[in-house]
Amino acid sequence: QPRDRWRTQAEARRLRQAAKHVPHLYRFIVIGLKTGSRLDAILGLKWEWIDLDARLMRRRDEGTKETKKRTPPVRLGRSLTRLLRRWKAKDSGAKYVVHYNGKRIHRIKQTWDKAVERAGLKGVTPHTMRHTRATWLMQAGVSSFEAAGHLGMSVDVLQRVYAKHSPDHQEKASEV
Repeated sequence: QPRDRWRTQAEARRLRQAAKHVPHLYRFIVIGLKTGSRLDAILGLKWEWIDLDARLMRRRDEGTKETKKRTPPVRLGRSLTRLLRRWKAKDSGAKYVVHYNGKRIHRIKQTWDKAVERAGLKGVTPHTMRHTRATWLMQAGVSSFEAAGHLGMSVDVLQRVYAKHSPDHQEKASEV
């Protein structure tokens, strides 16, 4: 059975607050919540993969083969685009979006665990950001086709795991 752990808006706010003083972790959390990207895609995210004018982010380098863990480009919302512009201005030539003193980060376990504890949360992993994004999209009534494309997952997986969170889930069937 797939895990079904996701964050409410209030819990996500607490997690962001708990990570505020750890810039790389804060960036990871915000990007995860706003794009639903996987851990490795976020930690490997390079500034050159982001087109701030088009509000588009690639999740892998051009020419890199697609794997089973799909990584299509994702449209960026206005609030994330504003944050990315600010972060880029501060980064003065850093290659990676999520970095520590300009160097790529490969693991966030220690800082993640401490932030989760400070936020008073349990059973939350970095992958929970992806589950949270998918759930929020379903709760907002975003079409399965659009949500699946945004997340880089199949419509089948999205419907099997997350459709139950849609406000319209089984609505028509309940009235027959």
